[in-house]
Amino acid sequence: MKICLITAFPPSRRGLNEYGYHIACELQRDPLISLTVLGDEIGGSEPELPDFDVVRCWGFNTAATPARLLAAIRDCNPDVVWFNLLFSTFGDRPLPAFSGLAIPLLTRLFGYYTHVTLHHLMDNVNLKDAGVRAPRLYRLAGSLATRMLLGANSISVLLPAYRRTLMEKYRGQNVHFRAHGILSGRPEYPDFSRRGNPEHRILAFGKWGTYKRLELLMEAFEAVASAVSNCRLIVAGSDHPMTAGYVGEIARQYRGNSRIVFTGYVPEDEIPQLFSTATMLVMPYSSATGSSGVAHLACEYGVPIISADIADFREMADDEGIAIDFYQVGHAGSLAGKIIDLLHSPERQVQMGEQNFSAALRMTMPQIIRSYLRSFTLHQKARAIEPISRFRRIPGWVPSRSTIFRAAAPRWVPWN
Repeated sequence: MKICLITAFPPSRRGLNEYGYHIACELQRDPLISLTVLGDEIGGSEPELPDFDVVRCWGFNTAATPARLLAAIRDCNPDVVWFNLLFSTFGDRPLPAFSGLAIPLLTRLFGYYTHVTLHHLMDNVNLKDAGVRAPRLYRLAGSLATRMLLGANSISVLLPAYRRTLMEKYRGQNVHFRAHGILSGRPEYPDFSRRGNPEHRILAFGKWGTYKRLELLMEAFEAVASAVSNCRLIVAGSDHPMTAGYVGEIARQYRGNSRIVFTGYVPEDEIPQLFSTATMLVMPYSSATGSSGVAHLACEYGVPIISADIADFREMADDEGIAIDFYQVGHAGSLAGKIIDLLHSPERQVQMGEQNFSAALRMTMPQIIRSYLRSFTLHQKARAIEPISRFRRIPGWVPSRSTIFRAAAPRWVPWN
């Protein structure tokens, strides 16, 4: 099977590049798969990762992206075109972002089997937290973009509620729920002796400045530090692209506090050390944009999680069996109380860590990718035994060639 994977891809640092990388790694391990990554253009002269066939053929906020991607897809002539998408994958300006989201439908209209893994829905995004100035217009554009994405042959979302929304509100078909999964095939049982020895490391990890903010966490940590002497706050990750300079400003405010460490961007090979020594992960969010990749990293390393009480995260925890202690959104005292309670309970730390590691074993990347490949293989077999038009089952609002030709053809009238 020949697959084109369209995603942001390292050494790019744009959204979902890590997830795209781990999809590609797993596909590369299958000897029956021929993989071409159609990745985003990167500045500078950083070398490509070895052992991957990467074609850099589209740019962020570039008007020519649809034409260039379609040309690259035709050159590859794949069996499956797989999109790994956020609504902002192709741009943070309205026109390139919107036109980029039309590419899956256009790809299908060119006759290729097209699948979309969609990491969030515009319906569930808090536009105020995202810094959007015209929320009504964005909601309308998001609704139209969602309908375009449903023009793909099939689509996967990472929360059951998103599947319900697409099927009930948008009348979507061939919509699947698939877990985000952990970014590993063989997670190792956590070594709890590395935690709290000699200090408890409270980890916050992400791209900061929009719905992931640090002010509340800093306020809460003052109370935590007063109650627990051997703890340190580790703030890992860099600015969100829309909030340049945010982490640096927070770091300057607390540069005299030796118990708060800012690591900046964390390379892939340093993530195991960061998570395996953390006593807990804290997610100080004001809203969410889907299933949390950071929470799944914590599961991979058996780390307990404390999170804002957000509906998406509640559903993720219930559906995947993840151990999360929830605090009241926006309430520093509630967050501090949850952190202190967990620091004072070594038994609870181990119990939550083991539960999260157990959840990780049920959703390893090989298991997730096998689910996708089974679906792709079934489609191939169906096409082999049942000759069908390349436009069959496209949503009713997309006119097919046969409909256009029937409308244009003269009506045949039998002889009397």
